[in-house]
Amino acid sequence: MAKKSMIARNEKRKRLAEKYAQRREELKAAGDMIGLQKLPRNSSPTRVRSRCLATGRGRGVYRKFGLCRNMFRLLSLEGKIPGVRKSSW
Repeated sequence: MAKKSMIARNEKRKRLAEKYAQRREELKAAGDMIGLQKLPRNSSPTRVRSRCLATGRGRGVYRKFGLCRNMFRLLSLEGKIPGVRKSSW
């Protein structure tokens, strides 16, 4: 499980990205690069990291399910993810 501080930091980045999204679009449309630079760094949507919903792990996260590869495998083998089953041929 990821540290609570890392998860909280990422949540803060998500909130800031939402808050400044409208202003960022207006500045981009106007071509005001200096105004964009004055916005907080963490308000950029590219700084938001995709994290596992169950563990908070930051690597190996499947976008479609929102889970890291480890939890995805565990839950799919238990049959808790609908429409997913182990393949055999």
